[in-house]
Amino acid sequence: MAYGIGAILAVIVGVIVGLIFRKQIYDEVDRLEGWKMDIMNREVTEELSKVKSLNLSGETQERFESWRSEWDDILSKQLPHLEEQLFEAEDYADKYRFGSAKKVIKAIEDHLKTIESSIDKMFEELETLLHSEENSRKDIETLHPQTKQLRKKLLQQRHRYGSAEVRFEVMIDAAEEKLQSYYQLVEQGNYFEANELVQTMKDEIDQLTVQIEEFPSLYKMCKQELPSQIEDLVNGLKQMSDDGYRVEAYNFEEELAGFQEQLNRYSEQLDKADMEEARSGAIEIEERVNEMFAQLETEAIAKSYVEKHQPNLLSQLQSIREDIRLSKEEIEVLQHTYQFEDKDLEIHTSLEKWVNLLLKQYNDIMDELEEGLPHSSIREELERWEVQLQELIEQHQQFKERLHEVRAGEREAKEQITVMKQKLIAVNRKLQKSNIPGVPLYLQNAIEAAAHSLYRVHDLLDEQPLDMIKVRESLDNATKETESASEQTELLLDQAALVETMIQYGNRYRSQYPFTAAKLSEAERSFRNYEYDQALELATDALEEVEPGARDRLGEYIGVSSTVG
Repeated sequence: MAYGIGAILAVIVGVIVGLIFRKQIYDEVDRLEGWKMDIMNREVTEELSKVKSLNLSGETQERFESWRSEWDDILSKQLPHLEEQLFEAEDYADKYRFGSAKKVIKAIEDHLKTIESSIDKMFEELETLLHSEENSRKDIETLHPQTKQLRKKLLQQRHRYGSAEVRFEVMIDAAEEKLQSYYQLVEQGNYFEANELVQTMKDEIDQLTVQIEEFPSLYKMCKQELPSQIEDLVNGLKQMSDDGYRVEAYNFEEELAGFQEQLNRYSEQLDKADMEEARSGAIEIEERVNEMFAQLETEAIAKSYVEKHQPNLLSQLQSIREDIRLSKEEIEVLQHTYQFEDKDLEIHTSLEKWVNLLLKQYNDIMDELEEGLPHSSIREELERWEVQLQELIEQHQQFKERLHEVRAGEREAKEQITVMKQKLIAVNRKLQKSNIPGVPLYLQNAIEAAAHSLYRVHDLLDEQPLDMIKVRESLDNATKETESASEQTELLLDQAALVETMIQYGNRYRSQYPFTAAKLSEAERSFRNYEYDQALELATDALEEVEPGARDRLGEYIGVSSTVG
C-alpha cells in the first residue's frame, strides 16, 4: 500500500512540474508575440517616406527600393513565419515536449534580434542620407560666396600676385566647375557622392584660401625683401673688409650667392603659384640672413673690444709679472731673516709658472690676431684669458699679504714683549713700595718664570732666520705667565692690606677675649713669615668670633673684595 501511495504522489509531483514548465513556455511565447507585434507596428513606412522629399533617382532610388523591399519581406514573409513557429512552440508545450519548445523559442528570439538589427541599420542609413543631403546643401551655400570672394580679392590686388594671378584664377575656375557637378549628382539622386564631393571641395577651397592669403607676403619676401637684405649684406661685407674687419673668415659671400640662386628658383615657382618649397626655404634663408647680420654686428663690437682692451690687458700682464719678480727678490731677502714654510715657497713658484703660461697664451692670441682670425673669436679667447689674469692678480695679492703678515708678526711680537716687560716692572715696583714684610717664594718664582719667558721670546726674535711659529708659541706662554704673576701680586697685596687692618682693628678685643688675643698673635706670626693667606684666615677666625661680619665691613672700608683669601 505504501508503494501505491508513493506512486500516486510521484505522478502528482510530475503533473505539477509539467504544468509549471508549460506555464513558462506560454509566458515566453506571449513575450515573443508582443515583440513581433511591436516590430509590425514600427513606423518604418513613415520613415521611408521621408526619402520621397529627395530626388528619387540613381543611388537614392536604389537604396529606397532596397529598404522598402527589405521591409516588405519582413512583414510578408519573416513575421508570418515566426507566427507559425510560435504556434509550434505552444503545441510542443501542450505535449510536454519542453526541450523542443525551448529550441523553437531560441530560434524565434534570434530571428527577432536579426530583424531588429536590420531595421536599426535601415534607419541609420536613412538618417545618414537625410543628414548628408542637408549638410552638403548648407556647405555648398557657403562655398560659392567663398570662391567669389577669392576671385574678387585677386582682381583688387592682382599687382601683389604677379604672374601667379592667372594660375589662381584657373584654380578658382576649376573649383567652381567641381561645385557645379554637385547639382548634377543631386539631380541623379547620388546624395552620398554629392556629399563626398562637397567635403573634398571644402578642404580644397580652404587650402586655396590659405594660399591666396599667404602668397603676397611670401612673394614679396622672395622677390624684394630677401634680395634687398642679401644685397645689403654683400655691400656691408665689402665695407667692413675695407675697414679692417676679419669678415673673410666667415665665407658669407659664397653662401649669399647660393641664397640668391634659391630665391630666383622660388620666384619661378611662385609665378606658377607653387608655394610649397618657397614657403619653407624662404623662412630658412631669412633666419640665416638674420644670423649673418648678428654675426657681423658681433664682429664689429668684438673689434672695438679687442682694440680697446688689448693694450690694458698687456699692461696688467706686464705689471703682475714685474710684481711677482719683485716678490721673489723680497723672499730672497726675507729668507735671511725669517724661516718660511715650504708651502709659501711652493705658492710663489706656482705664481711664476702661471704668469709665464699667461704670457705664452697672450702671445698665441696675438699671433692668431695677426693671422686674420675674426675679432669675435679673439674676443672670446681674451675674455677667458682675462679671467685667469684677474685670478692670478688676486692670488698674488694674497701672497703679498702673507709676506706682510710675516713682518707684521715680528713687530707685533716686539710690541707685546715691551708691554709685558712694563707689566713686570710695575709688579716689582708695587712690591717694593708695599709695607709687607717680604715676598713669598711662590710669587718670586712666578715673577722669575715670566721674566725668563720674555727673555726667551727676545732670544728667538734675534735668531736668523726667524721662526715666527716658535716666536708666537713662546710669546703666548710668556704673556700667560706675566699675567699670572701680575694677578698673584695684586691678590697678595690685597691679602696683606686686609690682614693688617683686621689685626689693628682686633687689638681692641685682646684684653677682653683671650682666645681672640691668641688668634691675632698667631696671625701676626704668619704675617711676618710671609704666609699672608694663613694670616688672613687666622685673623678672620679671631674677629668673626666676637664681631660677626667684621671682615666684610673692613674689606669694604679699605676697598678690598670680600672674596680675597
